[in-house]
Amino acid sequence: MNRLRHFVSRLSLTQLALSTLIISLGIRLITLPMYSLMDTTEARYGEMARIMFETQNWITPMFDYDVPFWGKPPLFAWLSAGGIGLFGNNEFAVRVPHLFVGMLILTITYQFCVHAGKSVQEAMLSVAVLATSTAFIVISGAVMTDTALALGITLSMASFWLAFQHHSKLAGYLFFVGLAIGMLAKGPLTLVLIGISLCCWIVLDGRWRRVLHALPWVSGTMLMLAISLPWYMLAEFKTPGFLNYFLVGEHFMRFVVSGWEGDLYGTAHNEPRGTIWLYAAIAALPWTPFFFWQLLKRFRQGKENVTNAYAQYLWCWMLSPLLLFTFAGNILASYVLPGLPAFALLIALYQSENPLNTRAYLTGLTTPVLILFAALALNFNLTGKTAENALLTLWEKQPEARFVDLYYVGSRPFSAQYYSNGKAKRVSTDLQSTITDLEQPAFIVHAHTHSDDSTDMSLAQCQQRAESGKRVLLYCVPNNG
Repeated sequence: MNRLRHFVSRLSLTQLALSTLIISLGIRLITLPMYSLMDTTEARYGEMARIMFETQNWITPMFDYDVPFWGKPPLFAWLSAGGIGLFGNNEFAVRVPHLFVGMLILTITYQFCVHAGKSVQEAMLSVAVLATSTAFIVISGAVMTDTALALGITLSMASFWLAFQHHSKLAGYLFFVGLAIGMLAKGPLTLVLIGISLCCWIVLDGRWRRVLHALPWVSGTMLMLAISLPWYMLAEFKTPGFLNYFLVGEHFMRFVVSGWEGDLYGTAHNEPRGTIWLYAAIAALPWTPFFFWQLLKRFRQGKENVTNAYAQYLWCWMLSPLLLFTFAGNILASYVLPGLPAFALLIALYQSENPLNTRAYLTGLTTPVLILFAALALNFNLTGKTAENALLTLWEKQPEARFVDLYYVGSRPFSAQYYSNGKAKRVSTDLQSTITDLEQPAFIVHAHTHSDDSTDMSLAQCQQRAESGKRVLLYCVPNNG
């Protein structure tokens, strides 16, 4: 232990931050194939990507083979489907593109900090803090839509600053590329989040006139539309009704109507107003206490007023998703992710102004270690999270699996769709009726809550072939089979 302390004490903050970053990304990469796609989010989006790759329908993500998914643009599915094309259909393949997107966010954050005139130490610390924040390390290795959205917003916010401060023509166009990425990741929400950030910052010091000349607004807007608009037009043409549901339902009704019943793909969340702030505090762990401690120190030193344009910019960027979702009830913790790069940059900025002991930043190593333990716990089914891969692995080994149907009685988890390669079909009848209606041999999966005593097994010959914690796999042959 003394040797470890001596070794750490000899590291500069830059070296410690770099080591933390490498360890964090390395552990996250290692954990990608260690656990199943869990219901519901990852399994649902993973199944959409699998269907996209199988059907080669790159326009509309599909909720099922015959049900279009209008809830989100396709960038998440393009990423995971591309991973399937490169690495096959497995957990690593569908997750690693999203981790790569996370690494792009880290790269942009580093470059932004350096080009904003900050030191390499400050830039390296900012990416280490970002990489080890709870929400970032979890979401950037998950099949979700939020990482791609954060990429678009990070690129746009970084580019806007450089275009505004350094008159960079390239940065001006990259701002609109970021908007296009966001439009393909999550839609007009991108414009709203960036609009809130920039409007707040511009209002603070009357920067309106400079903004009008800082970016190529006309040609840049045309570039954004050239990248993103074709997909929206093709999506509406392929599945009419998409634009109304997506623009009105997903971007208005979803957030202002608690428990919105128009959601076609699940149950809307209904959280108390203001919950997003609690989510933000949790998402930023383990750095939340550091942030508030630095703010307290600045207040005591009389530096509580944010007058520096760079700090103002970061604050507006960080607070944008919190302000937007303060009065929304239908929210998730992942909604704070777009503001985390700014949070990390603020931590690094305050460290440069009020240095803490270098060893304090060893705290960042707790997050990847916890991620590793969480992955192991999921792998060994030690949590409440569930997936159907264990049961369906046993199903695949059955000699009849290739030739007969697979039915799920009552409910069919998304992971059942994914791990059966789309073969699992849902039947809405009860177990006894399902067996009675069989005309061909079939595998039937039912919940343990069904009582075998209440099922008339004389109607068919059923054998139990496997079981998991929640479900039983039967092979049933009708009497006429």
